[in-house]
Amino acid sequence: MGKVLIVDDEPSMRRILAANLRLDSHIVVEAAGVLDATAILAREDFDVVLTDQKMPDGNGLDVLQAAKQGDPATSVIFLTAVGTLELAVESMKEGAFDFLTKPFVPDAVRAAVKRACEHSALLRENAVLRTAVLQMEGPDEIFGESEGIRAVRETIALVAPKDTTVLITGETGTGKELVARAVHRNSSRAQRAFIAINCASVSETLIESELFGHERGAFTGADKMRIGLFESADGGTLFLDEAGELSAAAQAKLLRVLADGEIQRVGSTKTRHVDVRVVAATHRNLMDRVRTGSFREDLYYRLAVLPIPLPPLRDRLEDIPGLCDILSARIAREAKIPQRRLSEAAIAKLTQYHFPGNIRELRNLLERAHILGQHSQLQPEDFPLSIASADGPKTEARLDAVQLAARLPEHLDLRETLARIELALIERALTATDGVQAEAARRLNLSRSDLGYKLGKYALHDKKVGDESTESPVR
Repeated sequence: MGKVLIVDDEPSMRRILAANLRLDSHIVVEAAGVLDATAILAREDFDVVLTDQKMPDGNGLDVLQAAKQGDPATSVIFLTAVGTLELAVESMKEGAFDFLTKPFVPDAVRAAVKRACEHSALLRENAVLRTAVLQMEGPDEIFGESEGIRAVRETIALVAPKDTTVLITGETGTGKELVARAVHRNSSRAQRAFIAINCASVSETLIESELFGHERGAFTGADKMRIGLFESADGGTLFLDEAGELSAAAQAKLLRVLADGEIQRVGSTKTRHVDVRVVAATHRNLMDRVRTGSFREDLYYRLAVLPIPLPPLRDRLEDIPGLCDILSARIAREAKIPQRRLSEAAIAKLTQYHFPGNIRELRNLLERAHILGQHSQLQPEDFPLSIASADGPKTEARLDAVQLAARLPEHLDLRETLARIELALIERALTATDGVQAEAARRLNLSRSDLGYKLGKYALHDKKVGDESTESPVR
């Protein structure tokens, strides 16, 4: 059963076709010509379009183009007179699914429409699977026996079947995407697509197009229609990593999807309904961003229906030996090298480390040790770490405020001094990342919009990265 649009200027022909197709429980809509069909296709989606070849206000190619612009997966079948077979063959080269000659056999039409419906369904399913495969990264295990990680697994078991929005919070590298995948895998949507996007890695000008799609000509460079991730994830789960970085416009559109399940492609006024479970994640405190006006309060409460907080690795140090075994096995398999065990002394050293980068940093350390280590068993010297002192964890990225204040003169302009320090840190981050603003913002623990504001504040947009001749910041 599918949804079929019949386009023909002869009312009797439309009635005969519609009566036959309704025998197979198809939903049938009729259009009296090309202009009528184009208007209908702009409002509604169809599995199959059955169109006459020649009509007073145009031809089947016009209908084909309108159908494919609305949804490339729509199958178009041409009805043609004997004298126009050559044109029908040409139409198939343009993307038509099939053509039938008049006068037609009713059973042949019904069989062709059935095949076309199956073809459209297959195209849509393949599109979703391709997107899911491209988005799929990383392992699916959530390992650990610490109290914090056991609580996470228990929460996943409770929230996964509920089919409502989930907000995963935690520091960078704690495994938020693994939790999102576990929620999907244990839900009723497990057999459908899981699609992930890092909202911080897509520019503000493109994030709406990525999420909701766009029509051809919606903006410069949009030379063809594109289906967004919400449509690709229809029936499944969409994971919005770093959702706190969404622009104000994207937040408003996301709120509408969560409220009524409706989206609009960029450049379109046509509303489409989607059935998508949203799982969001952020390393930021969204309530702080709500208070500063950079995140919508109503969206926050829509996202945080079922919250899952993740503990940092430093709060689950008892899990490190088991994590090392799992990660070492995976590293060895992927790099096609022998797996190395860690000595007790190496494990002891790792359990004293603060791990600001969490599990992601642990994997990085293990991978480097496997490649550069000189012994069959990894030793403490294979992990060059700055171990926390008795006074608490310290890393190179943390400034000792007491020592800094001791070196300052008695009289200074605090605002100017802080601005100089901020400017120097931003320049250093930009230099270290070759001017890649998204990475510089991550290193500075800023959103990309916050960094963009500061670049404008210090007139760094037009300044060459690494240039040391910056004027003093304006007060």
